[in-house]
Amino acid sequence: MPVELLKEVEDEVTHFLRELIRINTINPPGNETVAAKYVTESLSNDGFQCDFFESAPERGSMITRLKGTGEKPSLLLLSHLDVVAADAKEWSVDPFGGVVKDGFVWGRGALDMKGMTSIEVMVMKLLKRTRVKLKGDVILAATADEEQGGLSGADYLLRNYPEKIFAPYVLNEGGGSAMPTGNGNVFTVQTAEKGILWFKVKAKGTPGHGSMPNMADNAIMRMNKVIAKLGNYQSQVSLVTTVKKFLEEIARQNSTLKEPFTRLLTNPELSDQILDELAKTAPQLAEEIRPRLKMTITPTIVHGGVKENIIPSECEAVFDCRILPGQESAQTIELIKALLSEVDSEKLEFEGIQTQQPSESTAETPLYTTIANVLQEFEPNCGVTPMLTTGGTDSRFFRRKGSVCYGFHPMYPETSSGKVIKLEHGIDERISTKNLIFGTSVLYETVKKFMT
Repeated sequence: MPVELLKEVEDEVTHFLRELIRINTINPPGNETVAAKYVTESLSNDGFQCDFFESAPERGSMITRLKGTGEKPSLLLLSHLDVVAADAKEWSVDPFGGVVKDGFVWGRGALDMKGMTSIEVMVMKLLKRTRVKLKGDVILAATADEEQGGLSGADYLLRNYPEKIFAPYVLNEGGGSAMPTGNGNVFTVQTAEKGILWFKVKAKGTPGHGSMPNMADNAIMRMNKVIAKLGNYQSQVSLVTTVKKFLEEIARQNSTLKEPFTRLLTNPELSDQILDELAKTAPQLAEEIRPRLKMTITPTIVHGGVKENIIPSECEAVFDCRILPGQESAQTIELIKALLSEVDSEKLEFEGIQTQQPSESTAETPLYTTIANVLQEFEPNCGVTPMLTTGGTDSRFFRRKGSVCYGFHPMYPETSSGKVIKLEHGIDERISTKNLIFGTSVLYETVKKFMT
């Protein structure tokens, strides 16, 4: 029997998402409890038993499960309820209005990631309503705090209630989007993510009068050198398994990229040169690939100076460093300190802010195979590829405990008057009702096939 789009879910999944967007969960402060209770209430109406948890006042998460026979390992459908800030003045609609127009549901979180929460909730309801005979448990968790690091959400639940939330397989955000190529679409599955190393550097100097620059030691000038040193540092290229597979699959699907990607795979050390050439014809793609091949260090905050005519004795800068799977944060810190000592070992202080290890799951699993097979039923000529994201997700907590985690929110590129729109964390974030139907249909088939 050929698979079909579940058009009948449109009204229900759209309504659920609209109501979820209307609950403002900007993090900080989060206030996810109201949203977690809304999800709980909606599932309870379908006869689900839900557990509700607060890691702190108003920082709520919820978990529910459909029991299977235990013949297969359990699967967790994971999402987070918090969103990033939205400035209403910049939007053309109310970011928390849950507006439906032009075939889209508009609002902060529509893509990141209340849209996927809605799809996962819909899939749970469909599995129950159609009485699918599950061979393993299917768990759903909608959690707090992902946008601020997940310590009060997924991490808190894994540490305190592992028996409720842990599963050997996890589906979460981070992948699933189709990339159009010459030969049809290539769907991505997030199998890896970079790690985070946030740190601060303080530069010391000697104050003096702004009119006598040579009589003082200007901390801002010293920080200039630090920013130049770290910001321009060219780290070694490292082709991790996920990125190798990604380049191979795209090269197979798109004849115009075959030549540059094959060169990249055989001579990774020439990546900058190869990507500079690619940038002439495909600038966005080239810049998407570049940070996936090496560690990056980016200055993001600078503070220094107290008055117009005083040369400052202190200046500090914050840096966002991202490391690849296989790279260690401890070694990276040593490298950064060595670079700083080349600038000035005496008058610079290093301070770590936050570290999160990178993580990677293998694509050689029955779940990955099921995802690929289901996508090819919906679109026979499509490709499927593993992908590394440069940003982090809650999947890292589960990978650390041994779970296989995939970022998989199936969707076609959102277009507006023929142009692809990228709107996660952006102005006028929105998801099409077409994609809500497509996402629900693909995820439902994937879970059903994998768990029966």
